[in-house]
Amino acid sequence: MPTFSYKALQTDGKVAEGVLEAAGRPDALRQMETLGLRPVNLLEKSSAAVKKGSPAAGSLNFNFASKKVSAKELENFTRLLSSLLAAGVPLSRALVILHKEASAPAAKAKWKEIHDLVVDGMSLANAMAKSPETFPRVYVAMVEAGEAGGFLDVVLAQIADFQTREKELKSKVLTAMIYPCILLFLALVVLSVLLVFFIPKFQKVFASVHGSLPMITQLVIGLSYLVRSYGFFVVLGIVAIGFLVRAWFVSEKGKRMWEGIVLKSPLVGPLIAQFAMARFCRMLGTLLGAGVPLVQGLNVSRRSIGNQILVDTVGQSIERVQQGGRLGQSLADCKILFSGSVLEMISVAEESGRLDVELVRVAGVTEFDLDRNLKTAVAFAEPLMLFLIAGFIGVIFISMLLPIFSLQDYIK
Repeated sequence: MPTFSYKALQTDGKVAEGVLEAAGRPDALRQMETLGLRPVNLLEKSSAAVKKGSPAAGSLNFNFASKKVSAKELENFTRLLSSLLAAGVPLSRALVILHKEASAPAAKAKWKEIHDLVVDGMSLANAMAKSPETFPRVYVAMVEAGEAGGFLDVVLAQIADFQTREKELKSKVLTAMIYPCILLFLALVVLSVLLVFFIPKFQKVFASVHGSLPMITQLVIGLSYLVRSYGFFVVLGIVAIGFLVRAWFVSEKGKRMWEGIVLKSPLVGPLIAQFAMARFCRMLGTLLGAGVPLVQGLNVSRRSIGNQILVDTVGQSIERVQQGGRLGQSLADCKILFSGSVLEMISVAEESGRLDVELVRVAGVTEFDLDRNLKTAVAFAEPLMLFLIAGFIGVIFISMLLPIFSLQDYIK
């Protein structure tokens, strides 16, 4: 008979831990209920041992497999769970089905973990919140709203649609940036060859000529000497700086500062604001159409924006809505996100009682414009990259040719 280890709350509120034998998980839960215990965690002893790294059978396969659930697996989980719930399948049974059908070991283990927590009495949103590496905060917030409103299947379908759109957008950006990245790589190779092999040959000629070299020539020769003599240390320094910059970006202060710089940039800033506005409007419109109260829908939709500066700005508008203000007027201070025409459309829709439909329509129009603007930005990046490459190589050649043009003066 299987053995289960448990952690539970006693009637006096104290935490109790122990081990019991049961025919299965439901039988173990019934035994705990008979003992007056409220389960917090219940694990079969063999699975608990595997998690602690014991050399049980199959543990080696688990260790070598990827422990992270991929975006595709999460999207499939979300869409299938929505379909099962819409068909009337109970949540616990739907999670069992998804666990059995999962092919990746990481996804299989994660769906079982979610199922066990839900069976133990935890809400789906709280169970997902325990795995932030798999379920983003926006995901959990939408699931929480769906559970509270009784339309979890609708919310899950909307989440799956969001995931599909974001994946398509990322795919378009990556595809469009392949050519500029190849150009950048070739430029680095050409520059390295020039600095390591080309410049030293000219340096020998210049060394035999008495006279001062132009400043730009001295700089290029110095850079060539640095790369040839200390190239390994230069690479190590660049890697170290990269790690420091990454740590700064992860920090709260660095992240906010970088988000502010990006928002103020002339080309990328408007695209990010446009994308955030489209996500906000679509999510809020969907939640309102499903019956979520305005304030709760605003709080959930605010988390979907991503940029913390914009999140804080919208948070101030939510406070005005809570005090009785209209949505269109309350969002007027978020000029980075909402243009005057969008605010006017929101105000009119709010007066006519069609706010949910109008928000979804605005999101669709904005996403169409975003796709067009993104193609324009990427098309602009290619000639810009060519211009920079030509500029770097041109500077090196000019720095080498300038002394040659005045070589006769050096000889005299």
